[in-house]
Amino acid sequence: MLALIRYSVPPGQTEEFTLRAHEIVDTLAGQPGYVRGRVSRSVDEPELWALVSEWEGAGFYRRALGAARMAMYPLMTLMINEPSAFEDVERP
Repeated sequence: MLALIRYSVPPGQTEEFTLRAHEIVDTLAGQPGYVRGRVSRSVDEPELWALVSEWEGAGFYRRALGAARMAMYPLMTLMINEPSAFEDVERP
């Protein structure tokens, strides 16, 4: 399962955002079901960032969000409000 949380980060906040986003990834990495994660930035729109993680299933991801709530809180105002959990779809 893929989790994608997008953020709109003003230029003056990129350094702090980067530090905090990596702290979130570190927190998520300690949770059951975590596979891998990273912080990414749009090549075409530098204010658009993404926290991407992969999980063994949606339940693991949802429980991990609870564990990471405190680390995520400072970035909530930058978060783009949209669905973040995506399941893999097999080829027909």
